[in-house]
Amino acid sequence: MFKLLKTVLKTGEVTTKYPFSPLEVNEDFRGKPELDADQCLSCAACMRACPANALIMETDVKAGTRRWELSLARCIYCGRCEEVCPTHAIKLSQNFELAVTNKADLYESATFQLENCCECERPFVARKLLEYVLDTMEQSGLSRDQLDLRRQQLETCPECRRRNNMLDSENVSHLRFLEESK
Repeated sequence: MFKLLKTVLKTGEVTTKYPFSPLEVNEDFRGKPELDADQCLSCAACMRACPANALIMETDVKAGTRRWELSLARCIYCGRCEEVCPTHAIKLSQNFELAVTNKADLYESATFQLENCCECERPFVARKLLEYVLDTMEQSGLSRDQLDLRRQQLETCPECRRRNNMLDSENVSHLRFLEESK
């Protein structure tokens, strides 16, 4: 009996005292996704890449905002959102203690402002995304005239851009080729 106790005391602790001391996890552990809203462009790349549909992005045209929301109940912690984020705004933390008593605590959200169309004044694109694209184009070495033209195109919503690019009825002659063949 004393021999057994002596062996047990030499062996030491086999288990961790988890609730009372922190549990060490590996560096590459995939825990709770954390969003840095200051870095986020609200481009929705993470939402499109999420296989579990844990990320949603809703646009409220009346308020001129876009809301990003993460459902921790649906998340499978695969890390796709972190991989596709162009600005590294989403990082998988090492936090794994996600038990909550209120279901509403399983949702995290962030709100972003939308930029209005320069013609129809309807919100259509996230302001941060538009600024990011314009800054990238400026750094690419385009001339000031080209940048101004691109800025005007990018600040116009797709409907107005389509309407501006369509030919009016005076320039469209569907009978022109029929009359020449006679």
